Amino acid sequence: SNISAQWDLSLSMGFDFKSSPSFRDYINMSFASSGNQIASFKSAISFSGEADYKIAESFALGLEYNLSLDSYNTPFGIGGIYEISYNMHRPSILAYYIIPGEGYQFKLGGGAGPRFISLSERIIDTENYNSSGVGFVLKAEGNTMFSKDFYALIGLNFRYDLSGEFSNPNTSLINKTINEKMNLNSISFGIYLGVTFIL
Repeated sequence: SNISAQWDLSLSMGFDFKSSPSFRDYINMSFASSGNQIASFKSAISFSGEADYKIAESFALGLEYNLSLDSYNTPFGIGGIYEISYNMHRPSILAYYIIPGEGYQFKLGGGAGPRFISLSERIIDTENYNSSGVGFVLKAEGNTMFSKDFYALIGLNFRYDLSGEFSNPNTSLINKTINEKMNLNSISFGIYLGVTFIL
């Protein structure tokens, strides 16, 4: 039947293809060997949970929590390893235009929200850093019925995230080659798969 329930609850996992110039230059200039450089776009895994409320048949408001995980390591020095990893928490308030159908629906929309990032770097000892910023997201997704109230989900997104600069109580994270503070400002394109409960 035509989808007319009020709540969409979804869980998904996906991959982002992300360009973060400051992060890339920080690693490539200071730590990566010529054969282990980070490319212009790097992949990262993400996990999402979302709840959307349909105000009308073709319009909904939602809240998304997205977690992006990324890491990099390379040989460094004499027998050493350089490691860096981060978790980016990306909650967003969303608005959707919905195209309902017989056993399916398409959703087009976008939104914005704060960004909270924790980063860990190990050269000899491990240092932890934090930053916060803001981000924007555009999404297009489709839901296809598996059974009553249970749907398969596939979607695409575009994100623009501004992370702010990283610091801890003792120091900031600085690209010493160019004497600039490192950030995770990025654009990314993502694909994600999951399930939706339409209630």
